[in-house]
Amino acid sequence: MIQPASAVLYEKSSRSAPNHPPGPKGMSVFARYLSRQQDPLLTLQKIALKYGDLVHMQLGRRNDYLINHPDYIKTILCAPQSEMARSTPPALKRFLGRGLLTSQGDYHRQHKRMLAPALHREIVRQWNETITGKCAQLCDRWSEGDELNLEAEMLRLTLAIVLKALFSAELEGDANGIAAAANTIIKMTHCRTLPVIDDLLDKLALGRLRRFKEASARFDGIVYRIIHERRAAAAPVNDLLSTLLRVCDEETGNATLTEEEIRDETLTLLMAGHETTAHALTWTWYLLSQHPETQQKLHTELRGVLQGRRPEIDKLEALPYNRMVFSEAMRLYPPVWIVARRNPKAWSLAGYTFPPGSFIFMSQYLMQRDARYFPDPDRFEPERWTPEAIAKRPRYSYFPFGGGPRQCIGEGFAWATGLLALATIAQRWRFRLAPDQRVALEPLITLRPKYGMRMIVEPHSKPML
Repeated sequence: MIQPASAVLYEKSSRSAPNHPPGPKGMSVFARYLSRQQDPLLTLQKIALKYGDLVHMQLGRRNDYLINHPDYIKTILCAPQSEMARSTPPALKRFLGRGLLTSQGDYHRQHKRMLAPALHREIVRQWNETITGKCAQLCDRWSEGDELNLEAEMLRLTLAIVLKALFSAELEGDANGIAAAANTIIKMTHCRTLPVIDDLLDKLALGRLRRFKEASARFDGIVYRIIHERRAAAAPVNDLLSTLLRVCDEETGNATLTEEEIRDETLTLLMAGHETTAHALTWTWYLLSQHPETQQKLHTELRGVLQGRRPEIDKLEALPYNRMVFSEAMRLYPPVWIVARRNPKAWSLAGYTFPPGSFIFMSQYLMQRDARYFPDPDRFEPERWTPEAIAKRPRYSYFPFGGGPRQCIGEGFAWATGLLALATIAQRWRFRLAPDQRVALEPLITLRPKYGMRMIVEPHSKPML
């Protein structure tokens, strides 16, 4: 059991602390993982259990810290960007440019302010029919007894939804190319969190670098072509790309986005909205397949409330169990399993001072399986998400979308997509894990099933075994 933390002692100070928090000696766990391909989730869990809420790891002059307490996580995530900057894999920066996911400081603040209206709840509501319509089309393609790779099906579904919302087009000819490029990029950026070896990796893996550049060029070609077509169109189109073309800074009344900035933000929304939601849904179907009583309870709620109709964003409150199931799935299998920050200046926390330029890691996977806040943490229990249970837990014991000034701007769209997709599909179908399907975690940029997720389609009208 991780020992409870003492009260947070937070100072912004340049004074030196006499020592570091406890932690493993020798090479940093993150360096060991990169060099030996160790399982990062298992390694981090062992370290957190052994050393507690603040863990120090060192590689040469580099200092890494692993944070395992909600109060400390809140302090770090909610700190001003001038004092705690996001740490992003360099390869992802090269691909996404200066989008919201990778930009920093005043540039990030201005762009988040400019883009916020595009993802306001009122705007998200207009994509209700797109989301449920794409889910219905997917359901229509399935038949009883089909064996599907649910991971691939969910990736295709969320890609179709995001493409429609972004570009107001089906783009069937481009969809496979975009999906292949996205998958290449994610594999290329796999846990590359150490800038000191990033250039070396590029030099030693020329084939990987070439594929990365080819994937980036494929994305750029598609996105710039659509931007040019949209600028040339006579009639306005109601989608997120058109919003980005019109957006300006309300504080200054000008500063519209350049074409390159639109490209960066478009790709950021595409990557973030496509990959994370797909894997959240994939793990949800897996968990439901392992808990038939929960699956039946969900279907009973959907049948009673919806009575065969498609769900609506404005009426999701009438489906509380649907939200509880999805929330619990993201607790156990958070799409984003770890986040990192760097402190430009010395940073003091709980009596320790982190040297400037330290790497500070916070893992959703670890925190959301902490028995102090989630008893019997590996058990799938949607009832953890009643309003009463939520009120008893610290805010940052659960943070699948981050928090503070860098909280995911697309959180509302992700929740809407996930909840509507779950309700639409679960009305008609349930899934049984294929008999020989292996289930293991692959922590890339998102938390993926290592061997895919082959499942067998069954109608809810069929009695459960």
